[in-house]
Amino acid sequence: MFGSGHALLVLRADYQRDLAMVKRITDFRYVRFHGILDGEVGVFQLDKHGKPVYSFSYVDQIYDALLAHGVKPFVELSSMPPDLDSHPDAPKVFAYKFRASPPKSYALWDGLIKAFARHLVERYGIDEVSSWYFEVWNEPDIPFWNGKPVQATYFKLYDHTARDLKSVSPRLRVGGPATSAVHWIPAFLQHVHDKHVPVDFVSTHSYGNVCPDVEKVRKQIDDSPYPHLPFILSEFNASAFNRPDITDTAYMGPYLAKVIHDCAGDVDAMSFWTFSDVFEEQGVVKTPFYGGFGLIAERGIPKPAFNAFAMLHKLGDTRLPARDGPVLATRRKDGSIVLALWNYAPPVSTKTTWVPGKPKGEVEHFDVDVTNLASVANATVWRVDRAHGDALPTFDAMGRPAYPTIQQIKELREAGRMAPPERVPVHGGKFSVDIPPQGLVVVQLPR
Repeated sequence: MFGSGHALLVLRADYQRDLAMVKRITDFRYVRFHGILDGEVGVFQLDKHGKPVYSFSYVDQIYDALLAHGVKPFVELSSMPPDLDSHPDAPKVFAYKFRASPPKSYALWDGLIKAFARHLVERYGIDEVSSWYFEVWNEPDIPFWNGKPVQATYFKLYDHTARDLKSVSPRLRVGGPATSAVHWIPAFLQHVHDKHVPVDFVSTHSYGNVCPDVEKVRKQIDDSPYPHLPFILSEFNASAFNRPDITDTAYMGPYLAKVIHDCAGDVDAMSFWTFSDVFEEQGVVKTPFYGGFGLIAERGIPKPAFNAFAMLHKLGDTRLPARDGPVLATRRKDGSIVLALWNYAPPVSTKTTWVPGKPKGEVEHFDVDVTNLASVANATVWRVDRAHGDALPTFDAMGRPAYPTIQQIKELREAGRMAPPERVPVHGGKFSVDIPPQGLVVVQLPR
């Protein structure tokens, strides 16, 4: 699962191009974004008599496009339509003016949610829509929600929305609280239990070192009245800020490998924020590499994170025992063994502006012993680091142009492509690999 820029961006060609690129390397199944109820999507208006008017034209185009690419919606129900906004003059979030207010009429809100759900079921069929997820709002614990008191008014929104959806079909899946920094989970689960409100999954967000948060929430769910409830981390990334030395760099390879290593088994789904830098929370993108959250920079340029995801998706479905440390061992269904090895090194700065420099640290030498595969002659090795699958050195050499020429864009796309694999000889079930700082290596050994 991946996050993405707000709903209307789905209609752009570059959004769909990047969606197809990431689908091809990961075969991801769900995408989540803000704003399907925004004014720009045009779902809800009041006529001159104060009667609701619904329009699902853009909704249909948005969801049709996703499904055509083999990706299902993870439906975040937000933000408040302008004609339903109880505080229309309140501050708005993001460049596209995310409205954070409760509805001015819960009767109108209930009508909207029911009409929205009925339309989806009529268009796509209950078997399809029941495989989607409906998440109530986004991060209501921070300024994406201005109801007072904050938690109680969000719980009211959740209660109405969950019951509205279930009134259309009990098969529709609904959950929350979609909070930042894993807030409110015990309170939310106790509330829905006490009030007999439907809940099908728990969702929340975490950035940075996410696995301690994942472990914390897993325990909170286990200790709740709903110990078997699915847990979806519906946003995560290495940084919640635009950090060019993090999200644009090879740092993401070891980060992602460690997240998989440490979080596996404690969470049912994790949604990386985001698959693409076709993304306008801060307004129109002003340069291809600005620390955007996505795997793909503006103009279809793959970042090291894109290549890291492609490499890590070579891992198998069965985890195998391995020594402690930066190693993940798996078996694929075809019987081959796939390993991930990495050399973590911190970002080159602590600033949100780009600071050129090489990551600090030493080359790590790995001796790999797979003696039970003694008959294997060669290992296939993929790499991502500053010298492999990283367009940033090329962009720096160009002088970091804000508006690269057509030729420069071609050169950057080529520089960002995943490097061809190497063949490493295996002798008696043993081989060695050297990995530079911020480097990730994936090794495949045939059956």
